[in-house]
Amino acid sequence: QVQLVESGGGLVQPGGSLGLSCTASSIIFTFSDNYMGWYRQAPGKQREFVARIPTRGNQLYAAFVGGRFTISRDNSKNSVFLQMDSLKPEDTAIYYCRAHVNGLDYWGQGTQVTVSF
Repeated sequence: QVQLVESGGGLVQPGGSLGLSCTASSIIFTFSDNYMGWYRQAPGKQREFVARIPTRGNQLYAAFVGGRFTISRDNSKNSVFLQMDSLKPEDTAIYYCRAHVNGLDYWGQGTQVTVSF
């Protein structure tokens, strides 16, 4: 069982920046098929993919990111980060961390991101 704890959500004005963190209770980046990523769910909408970072290979981003977000990781802390810049009101959502570990998926509890004046 892998537990994920997210932090860093909050309220930010349009055009601002926000950083999210997710720390796993277990080592993630050991096998090539493992990865961690971020998803989001806006009110009344389905959960959607945002970005992910694998054990090996390149990061992957959703098209709507458009170069505004950066996903990174710290293996020593079993953590993944999402730096979000040039935020838009439509980025408002609950952001969830996901870990794909040895064929199983684990989710964090989510952290609210609100982009508004």
